[in-house]
Amino acid sequence: MTLKEAAPQDLELVFRLAEKMKKRPEDFLTKLKGRSIALLFQKPSVRTRISFQIGVSELGGSSVYMGPQEMPLGERESVKDVARVLARYCDAIVARTYAHSDVVELAQHAAVPVINGLSDSYHPCQTLADLFTIRERFKTLEKINIGYIGDGNNVLNSLLYGAAKTGANLSMATPKGYEPSEEILNEIKLITKESGSKVTLSNNPFTAIKNAHVIYTDVWVSMGQEKQREQRLRDFQPFQINGALINKAPKDAIVMHCLPAHRGEEITDEVIESARSAIFTQAENRLHTQKALLYLLLTRKKRK
Repeated sequence: MTLKEAAPQDLELVFRLAEKMKKRPEDFLTKLKGRSIALLFQKPSVRTRISFQIGVSELGGSSVYMGPQEMPLGERESVKDVARVLARYCDAIVARTYAHSDVVELAQHAAVPVINGLSDSYHPCQTLADLFTIRERFKTLEKINIGYIGDGNNVLNSLLYGAAKTGANLSMATPKGYEPSEEILNEIKLITKESGSKVTLSNNPFTAIKNAHVIYTDVWVSMGQEKQREQRLRDFQPFQINGALINKAPKDAIVMHCLPAHRGEEITDEVIESARSAIFTQAENRLHTQKALLYLLLTRKKRK
């Protein structure tokens, strides 16, 4: 749902299996033979839809996609009725919604696993790929310094939980008024007391990249925020990932972005195309981590 419910050992299990699947995909071609996955999407998608569809296929399963035209949640049918019906047909549901409460309600009423493919509040599948990419590059997550610059959005919310649970340090820089919620930050403080992670928040992007192994950003205007576009462009302009900022970072720091990127806004062409960029490896790793997640969920949990 969010990653807050995931145990550190479960995350490590996903990463280890994803590593095996990436190296030897041929060993897993029939692992989900006879299994069906419903992709219930209320928002447009490129990476999430394609990586799940291809991932299910590469594991020997099948998937069916339903967009907002076929299945507008809460309009033609209640969310709980959709959940119950889909659970009679398929072995898991991947939901990409606006309201996070829709994902929660689906999970409450479906007798099969429900995966959050993105909601307005969280993007846990993205964080799995992000952390796997960092682990792949630096061979560990413990004590790795991640500098996140930009909006306190769904991507950052899940990244906070993921970093805190795996021992990574996360330094955030957002414009004033765009920080993560106090509720989430308070929960993160409790997690870091156990994991030893350090999480800091400032309004200065140069502070966030000091000693960074990873520099991460996301779009300034997410889906559903189009009316705020002009104000957000003004507020976020000093937080652009560009050559001047990157040159102040450690020489071995990599750059990440969950995509789609608005080139020339939150990040420049120069940085995306630079040797520091791990952005397209990060996008590829959505496939591997989601395959691992599906396999673990569908082989460990039985239909009720």
